[in-house]
Amino acid sequence: MTMTRDGPNGVEVLLGLRAPTMAAFPSYWAFPGGGVSRVDAAAVEQLPTLEGPQAKTVACILREMCEELGLAPTAHGLVALDGEVRKEIIQDKARYLPLALEGKVPHTRSSINVLCHRITPPFGPVQFDNAFLHYHAGRATDVPEIDLEPQTEFTDLMWEQPTVILARWAAHEIKVAPPVVTLLMEIERTLARTERNMPLAAKDIAKRLPGRQSILFAHGVEVVPIKTATLPPADHTNAYLLGDPDGEFVLVDPAAHLREGMEDLATAVERHNGTLVALLFTHSHGDHIGDLGLLREAFDVPIWGSEYTSKTVKCDRILNDGELLTLGKTEWEVLITPGHHPGHVCLLGDAGLIAGDMVAGIGTILIPPHTGDMQVYLEQLERLKQRKPHLLFPSHGPVIAQPTKVFERYIHHRQARHQRVLEAINGTSTLSSIAIKAYSDTPDAHPGLAEDQTLSHLLAHQRDGLVEQRPDGWHRIDSPQV
Repeated sequence: MTMTRDGPNGVEVLLGLRAPTMAAFPSYWAFPGGGVSRVDAAAVEQLPTLEGPQAKTVACILREMCEELGLAPTAHGLVALDGEVRKEIIQDKARYLPLALEGKVPHTRSSINVLCHRITPPFGPVQFDNAFLHYHAGRATDVPEIDLEPQTEFTDLMWEQPTVILARWAAHEIKVAPPVVTLLMEIERTLARTERNMPLAAKDIAKRLPGRQSILFAHGVEVVPIKTATLPPADHTNAYLLGDPDGEFVLVDPAAHLREGMEDLATAVERHNGTLVALLFTHSHGDHIGDLGLLREAFDVPIWGSEYTSKTVKCDRILNDGELLTLGKTEWEVLITPGHHPGHVCLLGDAGLIAGDMVAGIGTILIPPHTGDMQVYLEQLERLKQRKPHLLFPSHGPVIAQPTKVFERYIHHRQARHQRVLEAINGTSTLSSIAIKAYSDTPDAHPGLAEDQTLSHLLAHQRDGLVEQRPDGWHRIDSPQV
């Protein structure tokens, strides 16, 4: 729900700060809202006032307003719900309909309109159709105070002008959910054309139903998901337009193998207000490089990469650890982070970390046994954690909002698995028997991938002098030769 009001300095939008425990966009500012449920379908059938376009969606947002904000729209504006009524709905959302039928919850939809729809990006196998609704609450002095105490989704609320929110987001002071950012930009553009009249602006947006034109993970970090043959459940690689939104920028990991993906990249580059100065590869795996012939056909710019990447891709500039890339008004530090792959590059800026395949927003990261190094990977994860990036921008999956927490989880998980592999060696042990024991806590793990990762751990233990491979299998160093 995009809720607006007329504040003392102009139109204000309501955003809530999502709790750090939320699964989606933790610690982000976002609009109130939620998913349609059976309760909402039943409400449409029994409450005539909800009839009309997008009835279930409207029913959902009315219920969510009760739970998250304790407010309900009426013909005369917003009203605050009785505290006990709200608590009942929070404890059991199925109570919404009976309470509405009893007249304890207003349920008018006359002032709620659909602004637009956004399909979630194809970061994973499932996509959702999100409807953004709008309600203008009138003068700020007529809007009831919102009590956050009974609910757990938001830890704070703010009413603020779109320009102020966007300025704070651009300065990396706050995290704002990507679809909210682009909708706020659309609202601000439309307000400028309608003499700052929000009801008129809302009608204009609803008439045009503008779709998402860009996916902004942060100011100066736009993502274009490209269909690739990567590790399931991921089936896309994130290409990034990185740099100054109005100046120089680079295209990171333009992994397109198909004409469709190349057209998506070309469209994004053409739409960008700045100047493309280079293609940059984080590493030379096939789901990151793409079709170089198609790339050179579409973009006549230099290619940047690490020394290792230059062995398979002709690079016009070799990136070195610690050097700074100045892209317009932005600056990004090059970090060479091997482990997943030799010469792997991360880029650290005020907005966050372009993480490549050091972490993933969906699925997992594999350490190839012969080109990767498990111990070095762990060391590099620790190094990245110490840099405390604002956000993580992975090559697969959505933006990661809690970098330190994610790095700690990765390190703990890999260290625990590393120890399990060592403990799984009992006398003479084959790779398959070690993998079965080491991954006994993960019965759904693919046997081939489990063996592959077990070998990576074994090779790291071998380099540390803890195990050795003999003709009859793997042994702990302290076990006797037979």
